[in-house]
Amino acid sequence: MSRGKFRYNPKTLSYEKLERSWGERILLGFIYIAPTVVLSIIFGFIIAYRIDSPKEKRLRAELAEVETELVEWQTRMERIDRITEDIKRRDEELYRSALGAKEFPNELRLMGMGGSDKYKHLEGKSNAELLITTAERLDELESKLHAQSISFKELVKLTKERETRLASLPAIQPVRNSDLKRVASGYGWRIDPVYKTRKMHWGLDFTADVGTEIYATGDGVVEEVTQNAWGYGREIVINHGFGYKTRYAHLSKFMVKEGQKVTRGEVIGLVGNSGKSTGPHLHYEVEKDGQKVNPIGYFHSDLTPEQFEEIIRISKNAFKSLD
Repeated sequence: MSRGKFRYNPKTLSYEKLERSWGERILLGFIYIAPTVVLSIIFGFIIAYRIDSPKEKRLRAELAEVETELVEWQTRMERIDRITEDIKRRDEELYRSALGAKEFPNELRLMGMGGSDKYKHLEGKSNAELLITTAERLDELESKLHAQSISFKELVKLTKERETRLASLPAIQPVRNSDLKRVASGYGWRIDPVYKTRKMHWGLDFTADVGTEIYATGDGVVEEVTQNAWGYGREIVINHGFGYKTRYAHLSKFMVKEGQKVTRGEVIGLVGNSGKSTGPHLHYEVEKDGQKVNPIGYFHSDLTPEQFEEIIRISKNAFKSLD
């Protein structure tokens, strides 16, 4: 019997072979093929989404490397941030305190921080959260370092001013100890050697031979070189800046000119006996902010504690001035 499907016909009392139409044949073919097509599509999707191509594998590997690098950068930035905070602490607690500087404004340290709009372009990218966090840390570090650089510039300026101030301070004796005979008269009320009346003596009198060298007691500019028949006689006034001036009177000779810059320890004149003077000596005064002050308090750069105490003792015991 040939292959095929048969159907019993009760009218003819026999089996008749079934003949399918073309439509039925196509439908049956589709039914047979459909599962295979569906499975092929499913398998294709699985291959496409589950199994990476060589290019996709390479890109995924590169993304993983970038993520590892970003994490490493964040670790390094945390170390830099700790160092920056330590520098900031030293700045505020040590450097500014030592230089007498005002506290650095906190708003300057925080400038440039804040705001999230600048990171919007990173949203939606691979590792977006890590990229944004890294960018924020970098901006924060940049802001802190910029503020610290401003603070250090201010401290450098203060340091230079402090160096200039220290060099300008009238901090030595105007005559060498080896050239001194004695401190004849100190600062305070004394008996005038000519008029025999009680008057204020605004400086120190150092007795020394005529021609003994006189030194500038601090850096400055010669403001006055004056010669008087009476009073201070030949005198020099040096403006040291920062409110300080010094006067050197009764000289025998000038060694500088008005407007000349001088440095501490430079010879500016010679001891004499000019003006209202009763003997060879140097009359020395210190002025601070327009007020005459006791020069004895500024001799701290070239005297031992014992020498300093001795000068104070002698100056207090001198009751009569030489001018």
